[in-house]
Amino acid sequence: MHLHKYEKIWLTFGFAALIIFLSVVGVSAFHQGHTPAGGLQKVDPDNLESTPPFDNPGVHEKKDGSYEVAVVAEAFGYTPGKIQVPAGEKVTFKVTSKDVTHSFSIVDTNVNMMVVPGQVNEKTHVFRDPGKYLIVCNEYCGSGHHFMSMEIEVVDQ
Repeated sequence: MHLHKYEKIWLTFGFAALIIFLSVVGVSAFHQGHTPAGGLQKVDPDNLESTPPFDNPGVHEKKDGSYEVAVVAEAFGYTPGKIQVPAGEKVTFKVTSKDVTHSFSIVDTNVNMMVVPGQVNEKTHVFRDPGKYLIVCNEYCGSGHHFMSMEIEVVDQ
């Protein structure tokens, strides 16, 4: 098979553009700390009441001074419905679902996770400004989906 000179030039240009594009995306993702979604930890959605940390949902201070928040998403609500965390501290959210796929999105932050039954997703965030933050479900989960929300109150220490 014989390729014309212009075909070779355009093929070379196309492959070079593809390599440059993929390199830029890869380097920028690495630089910004993007990682694959969680879900490596598994739980039995039928036995969450006896599975730590979901047997006691809410805010828990860890030994290193950071905070862990265990949240269970279920039919049209989150447990607990309201939490309070200190401003300027590292807060790790651990979320799972009892029933169907939900999402856990904190408005005006970069915290946005899929909440899948049987999987535990986690995301760490530092709230710089005190105030109230709304958590919503962005994944349609049934007829009461629009009622599904939770509130985080961030307070000064």
